[in-house]
Amino acid sequence: MARPGRPAMPKPDLHPLVDAFLDMLTTERGAALNTRQAYWRDLADVSLYLRSKRNTDIDKATTEDLQAYLKDLSGKTHIKGSHKGKIAVRTVARRLSALRQFYRFVISEESRDDDPTATIESPKQGRTLPKTLTEAEVTALIKTAAGTGTPENIRLVCLLEMLYATGLRVSELVGLPLSAMGENNEFLTVAGKGGRERIVPLSGPAKKAVENYMNVRKHFIGTENRDNQAQWMFCSRTSDSGHLTRQRFAQLLKDLSRAAGIEEGKVSPHVLRHAFATHLLSHGADLRAVQKMLGHADIATTQIYTHILDEKMKKNIKEKHPLSKTASGN
Repeated sequence: MARPGRPAMPKPDLHPLVDAFLDMLTTERGAALNTRQAYWRDLADVSLYLRSKRNTDIDKATTEDLQAYLKDLSGKTHIKGSHKGKIAVRTVARRLSALRQFYRFVISEESRDDDPTATIESPKQGRTLPKTLTEAEVTALIKTAAGTGTPENIRLVCLLEMLYATGLRVSELVGLPLSAMGENNEFLTVAGKGGRERIVPLSGPAKKAVENYMNVRKHFIGTENRDNQAQWMFCSRTSDSGHLTRQRFAQLLKDLSRAAGIEEGKVSPHVLRHAFATHLLSHGADLRAVQKMLGHADIATTQIYTHILDEKMKKNIKEKHPLSKTASGN
């Protein structure tokens, strides 16, 4: 649904092979809706370019066609809020990755026997460390969220405490079924990416926040479509899904960060997930245990958080070590 005041973008009529590829992602790989939508956006953008600028379709595209598209994409500017800049290298790399996946599928379907992406090199990406928050900043967010104790305040505290205690992905948190709550709110059973299920424990503050929220939860259930709303932990009277949306939660965090005096744009659901992992590791948690709680299939994905700690350690040594002070005075 388009936002008020913003015209709906026309949906391109994609090649049947793209539709078949997207169906395969869902039925054979168990891809989540968000993953499917991301592939749809990527392949739709490529298709529109090929039709308008190269007079061809995605099933017949050559290496030269795709190289021209990627070059065009790299030169575009991107506007997000008040910020304007070049399309990120990681966006170009993701778009190329989507094309590689698509053409592997096309070849497996025997719709063509060559891969036009085979000789295209991926753009080099510098390692970017995830943004995170300090423990003091997380505490400030939770204290500010408590506000005057309205049902909305209580729900926001519960969302924050649960996210910080579990490191759930935002889609996992807002779409958490009520049935996922374990006995006495001791743990959650989470259905993650690819249908992988994991059990995540709740901290003491998170359990207390859940208890407080359950006392006001009925405030968020409307008179219509009650059954759909009642099945979700964070039910909503206003969303079509029956639960709080990712977009609404992100907006709540943006407003909260401003009220807490934290740099605008620094706080998001994903940054709180990063804070969960970074703070656990800084207090000596086992990397494998953090991997399981985050739902990462590959430990290499979790290891990025150790690099954050390495960078902080280097900075701390540079600022605090007596020899570094002596060296800087020479």
